[in-house]
Amino acid sequence: MINESAAWRELEAHAAELSQRHLRELFAAEPDRQACFTRHAAGLTLDLSKQRWSAETLTHLLALAEQAGVPGAIERLLAGERVNVSEDRPALHTALRLPAEASLVVEGEDLVPAVHRTLERMTEMVALFHAGQWRGATGKPIRDVVNLGVGGSDLGPLMVTHALTDYRPDDVHTIEVHFASTMDGSQLADYLLRLNPETTLFVLSSKSFTTIDTLSNANTARDWLMARLAGGDGVDTALIMRQHFIGVSASTEKMNEWGIAPAHQLEFWEWVGGRYSLWGAIGLPIALVTGMSHFRALLTGAHAMDRHFRETPMADNLPVLLALAGIWNVNFLDIRAHSILPYDGRLEYFAAYLEQLEMESNGKSVTHEGREVGYATCPVLWGQLGPNAQHAFYQLLHQGTQAVECDFIAPLRRYDRVEDAATRAHLKGQHRLTLANCFAQSRVLMLGDDAIDDDGPRPGHKRYRGNQPSSTLLLDELTPSTLGALIALYEHKVFVQATIWGINPFDQWGVELGKRIAGETQRILESHQGLATMDASTRALIEAAWAAEESL
Repeated sequence: MINESAAWRELEAHAAELSQRHLRELFAAEPDRQACFTRHAAGLTLDLSKQRWSAETLTHLLALAEQAGVPGAIERLLAGERVNVSEDRPALHTALRLPAEASLVVEGEDLVPAVHRTLERMTEMVALFHAGQWRGATGKPIRDVVNLGVGGSDLGPLMVTHALTDYRPDDVHTIEVHFASTMDGSQLADYLLRLNPETTLFVLSSKSFTTIDTLSNANTARDWLMARLAGGDGVDTALIMRQHFIGVSASTEKMNEWGIAPAHQLEFWEWVGGRYSLWGAIGLPIALVTGMSHFRALLTGAHAMDRHFRETPMADNLPVLLALAGIWNVNFLDIRAHSILPYDGRLEYFAAYLEQLEMESNGKSVTHEGREVGYATCPVLWGQLGPNAQHAFYQLLHQGTQAVECDFIAPLRRYDRVEDAATRAHLKGQHRLTLANCFAQSRVLMLGDDAIDDDGPRPGHKRYRGNQPSSTLLLDELTPSTLGALIALYEHKVFVQATIWGINPFDQWGVELGKRIAGETQRILESHQGLATMDASTRALIEAAWAAEESL
């Protein structure tokens, strides 16, 4: 176990000493601290100087990473070895962003040609949509695409399409993309009331094509189309199915059974986890919004981070350093909360995306060998747009009793392409205001009262302890390429932390258990049989649901 290693014990002893020192003391003692803890790669700048650590801390953490075998684990991941131990398969999301001229032979098969065949198929589809040539069953061009997916089939595409809204291509037939994930149908119902069935297409995104959330929405969408297009003297049902549905799945058989036309199926492989899947066919909604050239730039940026991750020594490796900061906070400073705070409205859904990426990956308590861990793993992760969060939960960050690690994320440049000079000047002023808030908040979280000019004694309710650790991630500019690098940075951070903790970041058996028990409960609700097997609380809840149905 990693907590029995010499490197871990040395860190515990070091933490006992360093935890007594305030961040303002560390800055005062190390004049070159900012330069010492800042690194650059792939259009990103990572400033870790506001973490509660020293150069000696980092030396100890790098020794821990060596002892945990991080360099070898990186090679195994990128070479396609079976790092997903519990499911006995590779985790090769990085293969989805390899360039066409690359080669990655895994167990006798070069994966790159198949990946690029899918990208070419996506290119053909997007070209038809953008030319107004993908037509519905009545001959009208498709204008609205609704992505039906949940988890990784929803959060990644939703986050990226929103982040890259500035990169919509000009002079194409506009496609509006919408997302429906909730199994209760509330999101979908809103779209079905507003959209025209003649010009609406649904993308069914599900790795297994058995996810009940997605299939329940898909069945409702199919019935809606059939009722409105095939009724009376309507069009042929086979034509409706062909022209109004695209499937993305690893199960061709299941897509065929449901009725997706073979020509409109996109391939998804078992060696890609759902929360790591936006780089392939699951990213079709991204390509529909931004165009394939920008989608490929997203892949290029992620691949640049992959190369940095593989080729750069750990002491200068952005994902490794970000991961080690998290290990230090969780395991040695006992900081179990982590907030993601983007200072750019286009990154509105980034925190929600990372919540799944990190907590579904590393929310584990058993090692690869099946032993229960004796140390903390993934912290509780949450966040919101920083400017909005300042008026919501920053009060807790500044004066609460909970220690929280924060990630501040912002682009250095914005609005350069706004044509009108006066509008551009105003918007650039707003961007400077946003950066000022971003930089000021991390400074106050670090220094507390010392960030304020001395204005005499203050009552306790106006005092600020500071000493809250944070990282600042600056993008040169928010582009498809830098966004790809940013996402890949966090993917690799998760993997490094999992390697040190000795857990598998690529399975999600807790999620699978919830699905199974929900299925059993659904059968009891519908059949009115088996209630006696439930606990007293669940029995009462089910009986309340039955009573509500009977009262109608």
